[in-house]
Amino acid sequence: MSKRERSQRERGATRPGRPALATAGPAEERAPKGALTRFRVMAYVVGVWLVVLVLVAMPLKYLADSPTLVEIVGPVHGFLYMAYLATAVDLAFRVRWPAVKTILVMLAGTVPFLSFYAERRVTAELRTTVR
Repeated sequence: MSKRERSQRERGATRPGRPALATAGPAEERAPKGALTRFRVMAYVVGVWLVVLVLVAMPLKYLADSPTLVEIVGPVHGFLYMAYLATAVDLAFRVRWPAVKTILVMLAGTVPFLSFYAERRVTAELRTTVR
C-alpha cells in the first residue's frame, strides 16, 4: 500500500484514489457545504411557492374564477424551480451522486411538500460527510 493510499484510508476515503469529502482540504471542504446550503435554501423557497400555487392560487382560479394569482405565482415558481434544478445539479456533481438520485431530487420540486422531505433526507445524509 502506498503512502498516499494509507493517508486516504486514515482520512476515511470511501474509494481508493478518492479523498474523503469532509477531510479533503479547506477549499474542497467549503465547496460541498456551500452547495448544500444553496440547495437547502432553494428547496424551501421552491417548496413554499409550489404550496402557494397549488393550495391557494389554483383553487382561487378554478373555484373563484380569479386567475390573477396563478398568473403571478406560476411564472415565479417556474423561474425558482429552474434555479432549484441548477443548485441540485451543482450539489450532485460536488458529492458525486448517481444519475437516478440526482433526477429524483430534481423532481422533488414538482410535487407539493416533497421538496421539504427531499431537503431533509439530503441534509441528513450529507451532514455525516460534509461538516
